[in-house]
Amino acid sequence: MQVHTDPAQIPSFRQAVITIGTFDGVHLGHRMIIGQLVAVAAAVGGESVLITFHPHPRQIVQPETAPLRLLTSLAERQQRLAALGVDHLVVIPFTEAFASMEAAEFIASFLVQQFRPHTIIIGHDHRFGRGRHGDYQMLETAATHYGFTVLEMDAALLRQAAISSTRIREALLAGEVTLANELLGYAYTFGGRVVPGKQRGRTIGFPTANLEVSDETEKLMPADGVYAVRIGYGGQTFDGMMNLGKRPTVDGQRHTTEVHLFDFDGDLYGQHLDVSVEARIRNEERFSSLEALQRQLSHDRKAILKLLHR
Repeated sequence: MQVHTDPAQIPSFRQAVITIGTFDGVHLGHRMIIGQLVAVAAAVGGESVLITFHPHPRQIVQPETAPLRLLTSLAERQQRLAALGVDHLVVIPFTEAFASMEAAEFIASFLVQQFRPHTIIIGHDHRFGRGRHGDYQMLETAATHYGFTVLEMDAALLRQAAISSTRIREALLAGEVTLANELLGYAYTFGGRVVPGKQRGRTIGFPTANLEVSDETEKLMPADGVYAVRIGYGGQTFDGMMNLGKRPTVDGQRHTTEVHLFDFDGDLYGQHLDVSVEARIRNEERFSSLEALQRQLSHDRKAILKLLHR
């Protein structure tokens, strides 16, 4: 998949079949839509082109709302879209100027002039342009004038995709990781760099890597608690456990993301880890002593290994 991030350097596509959206999460509903995009492009001998935006449009047009937490960073979206056979990903910088473009100009100057589309695949209720005045009917009218085809996405599929995005966010925030993963079609993932911690885990036999989460201002993190995870590092994947929270038994002051890699002994400071969140084991708890915490972590380890390898 080729990625294009400069609107001034968009190449000429062959029989471009286009769809537009944020596709946050690239979940099961999104993948059905993308499958349609790729199939139509193949049928007309063209190239599939997915247009997305960065930052997320809501961060520009609705900055007064609560901070938007995303399921996938731009880099994660790129990786997952490439695996689905999309030929081209075009990332448009979403600015106030772009948001203020009139709908007719969006069609003429943006879609037609820059992409020369053979086909545009879009939802019937999709809105675009200043004030969201552009709609499917406007595209149909423009298609006759400019000579492209408009295909409507299945309405039920689009509703399911929208529901899934919302439900996945709700599930993660409630700690319902199993449900979120079912809707995603894969284990929820994030990455981070290992930064120095207080190293108290070493004193009870469970050394942890304290993670500075990539894109932490935008990335949605699951509810606090203890999780079964798989951790990618150095071309290998390790079973492990993760604690999200304030470590009430130790200090309870600062929110941290900590992972413990099973059967690993080495220095991870400054290294990048990829974490796949497989299941939530329990709530974060305050124990009466470090010895009681150690006993619980031993139980957690056994439960996690049984879960990951059942």
